[in-house]
Amino acid sequence: MPLQLPQQHTRVVTALSPAVRNGTGPLAQLMRAGELHCVFQPLGDLRTGAVFAHEALIRGPENTAWHTPEALLSMARCEHILPDFELVCVTTALRNWAALGTEGRLFVNISADALVRGISLCGRNRLASTLRKFGVQPRMLVLEITEHDRVTDMAPLRQAVKEVHAAGMRLALDDFGDGRSSLRLWSEVRPDFVKIDKYFVHELIAHPENLQMLRAIKGIADMFGTQLVAEGIETQDDLRALRDLDIPYGQGWLLGRPALAAQRSLHSAALKVVQDRRVSVLPHPAQSSRPGILRGLQVLQAPTATPETPNDAIADLFMRHTELHAVALLDDDRPRALINRQQFMNHYATLYFREVHGRKPCMALANPAPRVVELDCDVEQLIGILTSQDQRYLNDGFIVTDNGRYIGLGTGDKLVRAVTEARIEAARHANPLTFLPGNIPISMHIERLLESGNGFVACYADLNHFKPFNDLYGYWRGDEMIRLVARLVVAHCDAQRDFVGHVGGDDFLILFQSGDWLQRCQSIVEEFALEARGLFDETARMAGGIHAEDRHGVQRFFPCTTLSMGAARIPPGLLRRAEEVANLAAQAKHEAKQAASGIVVLDASADLPCLLQAALQRPHLDSLAA
Repeated sequence: MPLQLPQQHTRVVTALSPAVRNGTGPLAQLMRAGELHCVFQPLGDLRTGAVFAHEALIRGPENTAWHTPEALLSMARCEHILPDFELVCVTTALRNWAALGTEGRLFVNISADALVRGISLCGRNRLASTLRKFGVQPRMLVLEITEHDRVTDMAPLRQAVKEVHAAGMRLALDDFGDGRSSLRLWSEVRPDFVKIDKYFVHELIAHPENLQMLRAIKGIADMFGTQLVAEGIETQDDLRALRDLDIPYGQGWLLGRPALAAQRSLHSAALKVVQDRRVSVLPHPAQSSRPGILRGLQVLQAPTATPETPNDAIADLFMRHTELHAVALLDDDRPRALINRQQFMNHYATLYFREVHGRKPCMALANPAPRVVELDCDVEQLIGILTSQDQRYLNDGFIVTDNGRYIGLGTGDKLVRAVTEARIEAARHANPLTFLPGNIPISMHIERLLESGNGFVACYADLNHFKPFNDLYGYWRGDEMIRLVARLVVAHCDAQRDFVGHVGGDDFLILFQSGDWLQRCQSIVEEFALEARGLFDETARMAGGIHAEDRHGVQRFFPCTTLSMGAARIPPGLLRRAEEVANLAAQAKHEAKQAASGIVVLDASADLPCLLQAALQRPHLDSLAA
């Protein structure tokens, strides 16, 4: 019995190229016979958990080599019918969707070239009526532009986009960031939706750089007024992070797999994440090596010479510029050597030097291997200068270049200042000893918790009698004890729920969302008391402590180091600023250090004014605001 095809499908096939109408290839035959079909994968609203739309995905006959979209696309290219194949895919999606009788938004893939051709086939002002013949409302259709090849001619595409918008349809840009979808196309098309390539979504928590990229993409989307859809969501951790980044829509196997029928709701695993309003712990980017710090360094715009410049001219240069510590020798704006002022003038002042060497080239008295630093170098390269056994680099200074070309001289004192400032700034982002987040990420996470409208617990951890231990055994073992605190705290916290930050020294701040936070704190304190004793020598362990000087220089006995943890319960909506949370946690820590148990819990809702006043009156408040 011959296959009965819908009239719309027959009309579309008739309008296609002779390669489809008369072709003998397997795909052309499948297209003429109407043996392609679509499955539908849901897109979810990451704010509400509702099904926002479905994407139509083409499939060939089941249990054949032509079932997958990759195989179909490969055949389309081999048979040279790719644009025709795409148009048939669109009509198949519309026909299958209408047959389901589902009143929902539909995303349909189409390349820019196929879109331009499809508009020309339909004719001007006929798009809306053509869609209604398929039983689809134009406002519910989103044409998702894919780029098999880069768009080379934007003019026809711009015209096609106008026709699409005039018909009431919407546009999306697919796989942004995969190397083909370009920022220019985003700017030209001004799509209603942009789908972020799954590369930036997969294992998001483990890749801070992808998190930064998503933030940048979101900034562009806000500028263009575009809604974002994250593709490839497969884990609850990724979904939780995307939700907290305020990415509005998502798609992936965690939310729902492709199926013949439309999905009424997202999978339960995805709904569980969306409905759980606890804030995710987002990764923080490492800041220990920050490129380009020299761009903020004052570079001396010093005069230069060439290797052939006479010694008399160099001497005259130094005498005219009394502040000049060195002169760079250049070949075509590129550094060759460096002449130190003091060394040169010592030679120049010797008897008969001017008469014998005054007119000779200065290169003989130059350092032929000066330190050359690019503006975009990182901190570690600069530290190499400071720690080098050859201290000429501090005395002579160094040459600063931009893309290999000379721009000035740097001095040792300014280098020390630049490296110090860079390291201080880096420590605010990530503590160099434990690599845990520093003050800036801590404050940012507190602000996210406050904005979420959920309660949490801010817990301040601090070591008791740490200074005598550090003074007696030295900083190396002191650092080992601080790393022990970090290891135990991280081990007893839920990485998806609890944020661990290192304020500095032996001070840590833990922001708990786990319901069993108090038991976790007790385990941390107890395990630290056991393991920390191993850092003392046998005599100290037997005595239960050490004899050392106190802060006033008086010798006395100090018990073995223990850990105090002060916790402040922060109910929803009570506080507004991160500084207030830090103050309360510091006050709780202050009270915990006086308690025998080592743990004190304050409830901010019980007596907030008194707690804040006590915290603010403390002379040495451990605040994160600085």
